Amino acid sequence: MILAIRTDKPTAELYLYQESSQIDSYKWEAHRSLADILLTKIKEFLDNNKIALNELQGIIVFTGEGSFTGLRIGTSTANALAYGLEIPVAAGLGEEWIKQGLENLKKVNKGEYVIPKYNAEPNITKPKSA
Repeated sequence: MILAIRTDKPTAELYLYQESSQIDSYKWEAHRSLADILLTKIKEFLDNNKIALNELQGIIVFTGEGSFTGLRIGTSTANALAYGLEIPVAAGLGEEWIKQGLENLKKVNKGEYVIPKYNAEPNITKPKSA
């Protein structure tokens, strides 16, 4: 089974694939709670499909363009899961991101990680003076 994760916009998305066939999908309005609930949503999604984490064979993650924070959370989560499960993780971009990710999974090795592709510099405020 392949887990696909998209977190670049307020609506987060999870997909489950067996080879190139979609088994299930789940979308929810994550907004600012994404970091707090993403792992819980992944666990619930897999449980609802009677899939254990150790049954995953790979992870696909949408890597951009999109929300700086959303992409960072999604790619960090995908990379951490891949590392912990010792499975490959692949990136996907654009409208065909899952199809691209499925192809990329065939080319990547365990231990390789993905990085987000931001479309602008992050807007990070400077700390207030002491």
